[in-house]
Amino acid sequence: MARLEIGYLMPTRDQTVRGEHEPGRLVVQARRAEELGLDSVWAGESPVTRPRADPLLLLAAVAQATERVTLGTAVLLPALRHPILLAHQLATLDRLSNGRLIAGMGGGFPNPNTEAQFAALGIEFGRRIDRMQESIDIMRRLWSGTVVSYQGKHFTFEDVRLAPPPLRPGGPPIWLAASGGPALRRVARHADGWLPYPTEARTYATERALIEQTATRSVTPALYATLCLDEDQDKARERLRTSIERYYNAPLEFIASIQAVFAGTARQTADWLSGYVAAGARHLVIRLATDDHDQGLEEFADQVLPLLREENSL
Repeated sequence: MARLEIGYLMPTRDQTVRGEHEPGRLVVQARRAEELGLDSVWAGESPVTRPRADPLLLLAAVAQATERVTLGTAVLLPALRHPILLAHQLATLDRLSNGRLIAGMGGGFPNPNTEAQFAALGIEFGRRIDRMQESIDIMRRLWSGTVVSYQGKHFTFEDVRLAPPPLRPGGPPIWLAASGGPALRRVARHADGWLPYPTEARTYATERALIEQTATRSVTPALYATLCLDEDQDKARERLRTSIERYYNAPLEFIASIQAVFAGTARQTADWLSGYVAAGARHLVIRLATDDHDQGLEEFADQVLPLLREENSL
């Protein structure tokens, strides 16, 4: 079984919510995450619905400031871009990072705000999944380094060749955020990794088994989870509420009904995450719900990371 890897989601959205537009601080946090022994750093995307620093530009800076950590997007919305341009950006970023890139992607959660984001960019929301699947097919062809012509439902072009090609043959691995039957089948058909956020470990285990039964390639099982640490569990829950409701502009109870979120002590947090590891997760992407992300990162690395390493060593 593969070694458990643990990553840190840079607080790009949290910066914007607090009126702090300092992407340089995010680069420093990524470098610190590497120093503290984390395996990966991640950046999310939502240019209109939940504005934040552009993930690809930010990760290009992180690539130059770090040496070891994997760089990931959690997650890109490929339907918002033309696949030729996105393939070009990701190939260049894979080169800049010396092959450390994971391209996490998703279709976009169906709600009015997300629909408005697609409308603002002139893209039909109802066709976003087909557009994403077609984009993935196009990008993998372009990453081959050969001349590509394509005729699909959404994109048609002739004789396109990208340079530079990605460092890794075939391009960076593509991980998909997905839950439920049709989405899981997309993961099995198209993805190199799976990055969901189910509310319970038993759901994770069931869905992972469904992917494994039909996957056409090796799929890395990952998890996206939001944590709030405090030795007082009641305080942790209230701090989680403040952070979540500020981030999503929605009640904690609603977000907790659809996403993996947890508030508690370091010991409780490690035990909760270990439940997902026992269900098959091999890469944890951690978003911290905190007002002080520098301190939060230090606390997670000092208090939770050793427990996870100890409990899940292979």
